[in-house]
Amino acid sequence: MALKEGDKAPDFTLPGDDGKPLSLKKLRGKKIVLYFYPKDDTPGCTKEACGFRDSYAALKRKKVEVIGVSKDSVERHARFKEKYDLPFPLVSDEGGEAIQAYGVWKKKSLYGRSFMGIERSTFLIDEKGVLRGIWRKVKVGGHVEEVEAAIKAL
Repeated sequence: MALKEGDKAPDFTLPGDDGKPLSLKKLRGKKIVLYFYPKDDTPGCTKEACGFRDSYAALKRKKVEVIGVSKDSVERHARFKEKYDLPFPLVSDEGGEAIQAYGVWKKKSLYGRSFMGIERSTFLIDEKGVLRGIWRKVKVGGHVEEVEAAIKAL
């Protein structure tokens, strides 16, 4: 069943780019922007990550944490984070635990070829762990601004 606004955000504990476990449950009391993206260091994913990076100071002032999730390894995340000076954690979900829980593993097609992959998606989670915003099939341009507007409306 697909997640919807008002549902409890599925918890997970996965390794961050620093190799240490990151648990959603331990971030209760803070708003969280949890975004899922296909692959480190690709054009769309880089643009999205840099968008959140550029808005990070404003988000932190509003007590918002940003977390990026993909199937990339901890090592690949660490290189991507360093290359683009990303100030927020990137979580490695190589086994697909959170990806499945949030329903972002979808059939995709590119140049007539079908394959399974991460559908670019963002979830806004409130201080109590409840989903307050869900964006699926995200188009990168203007997305960070949409998320900021939703945070402001909380």
